[in-house]
Amino acid sequence: MYMYPKAYIEHPITYNICFQLSYKLGNMTLVMLRNLLFSPLRGLIHKDFHEILDKMTLNDKISFLIVHVIDKHNLWHRLPVFFGLVYLGLRRHLNQEYNLINVGRTPTGVRSNPEDYPYRTADGKYNDPFNEGAGSEFSFFGRNMMPVDQHDKLKNPDPMVVATKLLARRNFLDTGKQFNMIAASWIQFMIHDWIDHLEDTQQIELTAPEEVASQCPLKSFKFYKSKETPTGFYEIQTGHLNRRTPWWDGSAVYGSNAEVLKKVRTYKDGKLKLSADGLLEQDENGKIISGDVRNTWAGLLALQALFVQEHNLVCDVLKKEYPELEDEDLYRHARLVTSAVIAKVHTIDWTVELLKTDTLLAAMRTNWYGLLGKKIKDTFGHIGGGGVLGGLVGMKKPQNHGVPYSLTEEFVSVYRMHQLLPDTLQLRNIDATPGPNKSLPLTNEIPMKDLIGGKGEENLSRIGFTKQMVSMGHQACGALELWNYPIWMRNLIPEDVDGTDRSDHVDLAALEIYRDRERSVARYNEFRRRMLQIPISKWEDLTDDEEAIKTLHEVYGNDVEALDLLVGMAAEKKIKGFAISETAFVIFLLMASRRLEADRFFTSNYNEETYTKRGLKWVNTTETLKDVLDRHYPEMTKKWMNSTSAFSVWDSSSETHNPIPLYFRVPQH
Repeated sequence: MYMYPKAYIEHPITYNICFQLSYKLGNMTLVMLRNLLFSPLRGLIHKDFHEILDKMTLNDKISFLIVHVIDKHNLWHRLPVFFGLVYLGLRRHLNQEYNLINVGRTPTGVRSNPEDYPYRTADGKYNDPFNEGAGSEFSFFGRNMMPVDQHDKLKNPDPMVVATKLLARRNFLDTGKQFNMIAASWIQFMIHDWIDHLEDTQQIELTAPEEVASQCPLKSFKFYKSKETPTGFYEIQTGHLNRRTPWWDGSAVYGSNAEVLKKVRTYKDGKLKLSADGLLEQDENGKIISGDVRNTWAGLLALQALFVQEHNLVCDVLKKEYPELEDEDLYRHARLVTSAVIAKVHTIDWTVELLKTDTLLAAMRTNWYGLLGKKIKDTFGHIGGGGVLGGLVGMKKPQNHGVPYSLTEEFVSVYRMHQLLPDTLQLRNIDATPGPNKSLPLTNEIPMKDLIGGKGEENLSRIGFTKQMVSMGHQACGALELWNYPIWMRNLIPEDVDGTDRSDHVDLAALEIYRDRERSVARYNEFRRRMLQIPISKWEDLTDDEEAIKTLHEVYGNDVEALDLLVGMAAEKKIKGFAISETAFVIFLLMASRRLEADRFFTSNYNEETYTKRGLKWVNTTETLKDVLDRHYPEMTKKWMNSTSAFSVWDSSSETHNPIPLYFRVPQH
């Protein structure tokens, strides 16, 4: 250690100046050494990332270099599973550091006591002790990147041209045996839990240009703007409010405020309202009673009903185990348990089928159980405090990475998945003797437009829960590709929050293009750039499909920067086993982890004291949607489901046992 001369120490001013000079020189030396170290490596790094690289810490520079080199060779999903997990861990860390941006004011110096709220509140408040409004109803959507203002480009190119030439379905493309209609319904079930933009009272009108008007079901349509709300921030001056609570709190079942919650509860034994046939109850006006009734269809209604059944069964079990519990306590505990079951099914069942690779099987199980796995966690509890060894669920304290929890505008954009929906629902004959792999004959097909809104409620009542669920299980859903957006959704009747029809029909394909632009979500190439993914420089980087390249030229010219996010994700070459684009996946990777790690009911309060011993056991012993179905309809999967997961087509072959330990497997390409 360097010792200053005694004279400096005896003269404090001289000492202070020398200390500050040496400190600054030391910092400058470190920066120079760091830059010297990375200067020869800059040639390996895409020029678009040089600026952000200069701002990174040394550790982040190293992480970025590893991730970037692997990305340049399109390699991560080809690596042995363990090394693939290392890549995903590094990428997620970088995105946590550079792609979580708060929108709206954050209260300072105010702390609530978690012990005052050992339950999920009706409007999502008080989950975060340091920010009572984080994740609540009407909180701001956050950002994964700074807004990219496009108000001078809202109609460039025209959304109806984009929808007609690149999105509109020509022939139905499905996902084969990988993903079924229950899976398509499930993601809408999640959306109705998480996100819904508050709208303005001002309407906008889009009119089809002459070149595509004859191919558009609507020649023009009107819709409400997204409401702009002042944030109180200088850098992001306005934002958008979320009508739903973005926590994983089951609000599609329970609602996002006290008023809706009051409607769905019976106030007896903690239970929710349910009709005798196992479907959702209706009010005196014939409207369904549920946590969220806006823009529903029969598949979504069936899942809402299933988890009302789940909630009520949990109430029965808890009442038997703890007879002293009153209605309010039974409701609160059952909601915690049911919400956690939903989150777990999504994490280690639905997502695993969506991203059908060994690496993502390991990654999603690691999110819930940690690298040490389920057996170790079940035996010894959560090990390590953090999320690596023991998983995100059960961590000692929630982690929001210094940014109050929210879901983001970019998250909303990558969850635009309407191509999953077919043109008809194929009803199966559940009275017939099942064939090979428990296949069932088709009885008839119902147009999807007859299964949405009020018509959907009526048809579901006629079809019944069992036939609806089995039919969806046996039908593949649509693929997230170009030219696969349902035509019937281009002439759609949207609903208000209370489920009543609006007077103006909309072209949803064109509207989704407009919404991303209106909400200042970056277009495809800039989106990738800001998520630290390598951008494209020509259409051939995006796809090998010659017709797609030709049409992209026709709509966007040579300007790859103008490519809309929704179109780019549909056109993008998919990783083998992935039903979504890699561009969307990077947001999934970041935000799926955040939904668990930022929530105290999945971390510090994921315990017997909060959930009850029996309630926590219920969650810990539930692994899949099949487990939930088996509790309520024990004969259903036994008779009609041959697949391993309820989210893959039910007459597909069961997965064979792989003797190679998961972390040591090598992807087959």
